[in-house]
Amino acid sequence: MITPKFTSVSKSFHTELKNRISEYFENAGKATTGNRSLFIKAIVLVISLIAVYIHLVFFTPGVTLAIIECLLLGVFTASIGFNVMHDGAHGSFSKYKWVNDLAGLSVNFLGANIFMWKTKHNVIHHAYTNIDGIDDDIDAKPILRLCETQKFYKLHKYQHYYFLGAYSLLYIYWVFVTDYKKYFLKRVGSMPLKKMKTGDHISFWGFKALHAFLFVALPIYMVGFVPWLVGFLVYGMFAGILLSIVFQLAHTVEHTDFPVPKQPGNTLDDEWAIHQLKTTANFATRNKFLSWWVGGLNFQIEHHLFPKISHVHYPAISQIIRKACNEFNVPYIEYPKVTMAVASHVSYLKSLSKK
Repeated sequence: MITPKFTSVSKSFHTELKNRISEYFENAGKATTGNRSLFIKAIVLVISLIAVYIHLVFFTPGVTLAIIECLLLGVFTASIGFNVMHDGAHGSFSKYKWVNDLAGLSVNFLGANIFMWKTKHNVIHHAYTNIDGIDDDIDAKPILRLCETQKFYKLHKYQHYYFLGAYSLLYIYWVFVTDYKKYFLKRVGSMPLKKMKTGDHISFWGFKALHAFLFVALPIYMVGFVPWLVGFLVYGMFAGILLSIVFQLAHTVEHTDFPVPKQPGNTLDDEWAIHQLKTTANFATRNKFLSWWVGGLNFQIEHHLFPKISHVHYPAISQIIRKACNEFNVPYIEYPKVTMAVASHVSYLKSLSKK
């Protein structure tokens, strides 16, 4: 796959944004990485997940409480992904590399693999957002059609009705299928993986085995196959819905673009920063609890423009970015409420349900 080229300009909008953001941190005397509140949140989330897991597996609560705890396990799994793994993988959780590496490894304990994630998310999705054929995040074929250039199948006529069912499979499919596909095919979608070192191979198989023991073998031994299966499906499917919907609201809504490279030349109309602003949307940024729980991923614009800045700073830098966008007449897409973003996502899926 030959990746497309962004338009090059003498004075880029991205340079202007970087200068303003750098000035903010310099004047505020703050580091761009996480702070005490983030570290406390990470500890609370991890301890909460461990406590729920232990109670489910070793103390076997009644059916109703067990279902509730399985749902909570899904909530904590998604939130650790949003808050701990995500910042760690981008190197923004801490100023210390080993702390970032440890935070990133949290996804390995939960069944996925940080090496595959960094390639899929950091390298591909962040560089070529919403470009069909490259951005693996919008490749859900044949179950879902997420942009106009993708092939239409008859089942897509109903995708705005069954999309949550499809999203519920994300986490389970990710852990048990897609990681292995990437590993053996040595590519993410059409993009090749960089060469894995011996340590990467050991980490991949070691953590996959650890996850299988903690989340499959041990629970089956403790509670039996059927209770484990029901509980794991409730947990995994709920985590899948939460993970999917947060990322989909940021990119696959009515007002975001899905640029197609021009031929010949394989070029894009915009410079990189403008491309990010046209393909990304914020939602419910004034909802403080949501911002806390999703690790600032409702400030997706700020994250895409400055992925190496911790999400704890997004509310502050969003004001700077929004002002710059107004001055330079650059789009800044935002939905004030979650319900509005969900409605826009459903409407977008419906618009693609026709051939």
